[in-house]
Amino acid sequence: MNGRGTSPAGRGLLPALMLALMLSGLAGCSSDLDELQQWTDAKRREAKPSVPKLQPPKKFDPEPYTSAQAVDPFSIQKLTVALKQEARQLNPLLASELNRRKEPLEAYPLDNMAMVGSFTRGGRPFALLRVDNLIYQVKVGDYLGQNYGRITKIGETEVSLREVVQDAAGEWTERMSSLQLQEKAR
Repeated sequence: MNGRGTSPAGRGLLPALMLALMLSGLAGCSSDLDELQQWTDAKRREAKPSVPKLQPPKKFDPEPYTSAQAVDPFSIQKLTVALKQEARQLNPLLASELNRRKEPLEAYPLDNMAMVGSFTRGGRPFALLRVDNLIYQVKVGDYLGQNYGRITKIGETEVSLREVVQDAAGEWTERMSSLQLQEKAR
């Protein structure tokens, strides 16, 4: 005997015993595998695929586009004409607004504008407005904002304007708005 407590014959016996156990376990599985293979083969023979016959595609007959010469229903010109006609029928105040050329500051909402100063030149008051980090000089009679706003008065701390807006009932009415002088934050 050596100092480990097992003889050399005992050490060879353990791996052989383990190998025998594994082989007997695999032999038991092979009968299950044969049974599973037979069942699978039987199911394949019984199954008969039924694929429905595809219908031939329907013949496509293109229709000629006959409205190419007609007025585009989404054109800006058509919309402008319709708005002008509606304005003339509904409110003469709006009709005068639609018949004039738009000014550059009418492209911006009043919320994007800030009054940053005012001055008088030749007895006429002017205001300085900041829009998109650019400074614009305006006077009484100029138009601002997207609601047909027209400047009616310029003071040292305020620009007053009249806007033409549509109320909840769809009627066009005038409303007064103003831009206050903005103090620069330090």
